[in-house]
Amino acid sequence: MRLSPAAPMPAATAEGADAARAAAKAADLGQILGPLPEWDLSDLYAGLDDPNFSHDLTRAEEECRRFSEAYAGKIAGLAQGPDASSRLAEAVSAYERIEDLLGKLMSYAGLVYSGDTTDETRAKFYGDTRERLTNASGDLLFFGLELNRVDDAALDAAKAQAPLSRYAPWIDDLRREKPFQLEDRIEKLFLEKSVTANAAWDRLFDETIAGLRFTVQGERLSLEPTLNKLQDPDGAIRKEAAGAVSEVLRANLRIFTLITNTLAKDKEISDRWRGFRDVADARHLSNRVEPEVVAALVDAVQAAYPRLSHRYYKLKAKWFGKDALPYWDRNAPLPKVDQRTIPWTEARDTVLTAYEAFSPDMAGIARRFFDRNWIDAPTRPGKAPGAFAHPTVPSVHPYVLVNYQGKPRDVMTLAHELGHGVHQVLAGPNGALMAPTPLTLAETASVFGEMLTFRKLLAATTNTSQRRAMLAAKVEDMINTVVRQIAFYLFERKVHLARAKGELTTEQINALWLSVQAESLGPAITLDAGYEPFWAYIPHFIHSPFYVYAYAFGDCLVNSLYGVYQKAGDGFAERYMALLAAGGAKPYGELLTPFGLDARDPGFWQVGLGMIEGMIIELESMEGQD
Repeated sequence: MRLSPAAPMPAATAEGADAARAAAKAADLGQILGPLPEWDLSDLYAGLDDPNFSHDLTRAEEECRRFSEAYAGKIAGLAQGPDASSRLAEAVSAYERIEDLLGKLMSYAGLVYSGDTTDETRAKFYGDTRERLTNASGDLLFFGLELNRVDDAALDAAKAQAPLSRYAPWIDDLRREKPFQLEDRIEKLFLEKSVTANAAWDRLFDETIAGLRFTVQGERLSLEPTLNKLQDPDGAIRKEAAGAVSEVLRANLRIFTLITNTLAKDKEISDRWRGFRDVADARHLSNRVEPEVVAALVDAVQAAYPRLSHRYYKLKAKWFGKDALPYWDRNAPLPKVDQRTIPWTEARDTVLTAYEAFSPDMAGIARRFFDRNWIDAPTRPGKAPGAFAHPTVPSVHPYVLVNYQGKPRDVMTLAHELGHGVHQVLAGPNGALMAPTPLTLAETASVFGEMLTFRKLLAATTNTSQRRAMLAAKVEDMINTVVRQIAFYLFERKVHLARAKGELTTEQINALWLSVQAESLGPAITLDAGYEPFWAYIPHFIHSPFYVYAYAFGDCLVNSLYGVYQKAGDGFAERYMALLAAGGAKPYGELLTPFGLDARDPGFWQVGLGMIEGMIIELESMEGQD
């Protein structure tokens, strides 16, 4: 409830007073931040009742059916004879157009739903759309399966010639799935059952998280602003926010434990039927990355815990005059350093200026997101927490969601998601089948955009205490991106491996969580009672099992890439933009070759980790310079 200044104050209940205080604080913050943009989704559809949406949904179902009637059982025949390339290319092109249409419909439903996951109308719209599109996709399922049954020699000959050669990278990726594909009817069953299986549990998680409320300083907050309180300058507020998160998550652990157990078992069934040996092999395959490369990354980061996270948090505890910090102070701003709230326009200009200095073309693409309302920035009840850049489909454009609250980290998040957005725009011309980028490179543009923004800000900062605060914030972001995400990956491995032996209790999951956190954070962070349920709110564990190592992969890769940039002459920006424009049309190894980088080199990861360590050393050298 928000009252006009001239209106009389009614006799307030405690709840009404809390709401009034929350509204007043929100109004004060809003004045500082300035107007925040909300995305305009009309480039997709005008609204939930847009007749074009209904028309396209019906058309998509019909086109899927017609495609099946035209091609099902006939792909092997198309691959024979001198015109095989043309006939197959016509089929693939038709399939791509349908995929673009399906993607447009599902993107709109997903974006509308993320705007308020607690709204029943939006939830029904999203659920109904997903169900119909899943059913329609069943008519397309045969295509990839039949292509993978075509004789290797015949398919290789066809894709070596135009016009099918355009789709050769997509076909090569598809062939990698061949050893793990099942009989057609089983594949269709897996697809149709996904609506009531993993997709339903994903949705339950989203709606449960969005509906949670946490009381801090008399305010009832959703998850995102509550987590934001863990960066508040006031230690008492940080402690209270951590306690509120712990209390509410603990009260809901029964449902989060059930979701985790169910999805882990669901994945185990799928992996077993497909023949994957390791719990993360399906993710490695979809990422087009060799398991041994990921293992080398994980081993390198684990070995670096003492000289990265352990070393940094010991230094941070010293700044706070302590031997160790409670977990709620892990991301606390440094003491005696003013932390101002950054208006939206300043955040926008900061990111665009940094991008412009690197590449005017990059800045030009990023500017479209601001000028054309492709960004949704305000924090709202029910809105999806965190941030993302949704590529939608090549025939439209990406959209960015952030929960902007004016913290320095929010500026870095904006830079990060706009990096994704630029990448997605550049990759779009590859088409619906080859625009998507494997996770091995999906975080490249986002982390590089962050680094450009950070370096621009750091170069303009001469005050020692402010420079220390900026360096410390960057080190913390990099530790969160590299060390913490690898710890997340190891936690997931432990959960899935343990679940294969039987259902896990809440206490077992809590214990696994605390074990990996203690190892990764080190002795300078005390994991006080209350931290054990913090695993429950992390969406990646639910939506994208084993996704998290991609963040560490991307951060270390970008550190190496940025090192090349610092030493490179003219032409680096053009090579970098070409890397982004390739989308999923080239494997990551080939794309890194022009920069002299090879992730298969055992020493590759040490370059990225060394950059983080170098920043920590610089922070140590600043002791006593105030």
